[in-house]
Amino acid sequence: MALFKSVVIGAAAGWMVMVPTVMAFPFGQKKAEAPAAAPSNKAMLPVDRNEALRADPLSRSAYFARAFERNPTDAQAGIDLSHALRALGRFDEAADVAHRVLLFAPNNVEALTAAARAHIASGNGFYAIEPLDQALKLKPNDWQNWSLIGVAYDQSKRGAEAHTAWDKALTLSPENPTVLTNKAISAASGGKLAEAEALLRRAVARPEATLAMRQNLALILGLEGKMAEAEALLRRDLPPEIADANLAWLQHSLSGPANTRTWEALKAGS
Repeated sequence: MALFKSVVIGAAAGWMVMVPTVMAFPFGQKKAEAPAAAPSNKAMLPVDRNEALRADPLSRSAYFARAFERNPTDAQAGIDLSHALRALGRFDEAADVAHRVLLFAPNNVEALTAAARAHIASGNGFYAIEPLDQALKLKPNDWQNWSLIGVAYDQSKRGAEAHTAWDKALTLSPENPTVLTNKAISAASGGKLAEAEALLRRAVARPEATLAMRQNLALILGLEGKMAEAEALLRRDLPPEIADANLAWLQHSLSGPANTRTWEALKAGS
């Protein structure tokens, strides 16, 4: 059962940092790809990059691993391989590949971001700060990287800097639901449920809001005792049997002592 680990995410997930998404409930979510061996030589691989990008993460990783092996200075192949490995949950490998690209392309913003995403996905946001800082010097108006560095700061227990970064992201992309959700998860972690609720309500009001955002709002509402509204949100998006399972899980999780009825306690029990 995954609450958040920091979009993200996506989902190795945790924060809403672009792709990694946070899914609050244990049922009805797409399971993260398990680390697996690359397809054998006899397996059918994508024939070109466009096809590879549409393929599943395992096929993508096999295709781009071969491309990067054939040409170790192909920055795009390395970046694509890093993304595929991160989607498979192989965060250390994803970071390593991105840093290999940076050895010969130190100012490649995509590679800097890929390295940071891998570190954040593994919960090691401290190591994402340096590449994101460099990326933002090169591309200072990139709201996505301001949002990411906010998560990296938050994972590093540098809350004031996190909120400054998220505020900058919102200046560049007003009412962006990803950034609002990152702020909400941080607030919930600090026990500020009312603040988290207000931020998530703003996020889910946006047309680009995702299922994960609505499910996190449902969890916050449940933690606040607003079960009727939490149930309505669950049933909006999920089949009856999955909504029932999530409601039962939430009610069970909230039936313990008061000190277990918090976002952090639920995360710790995930």
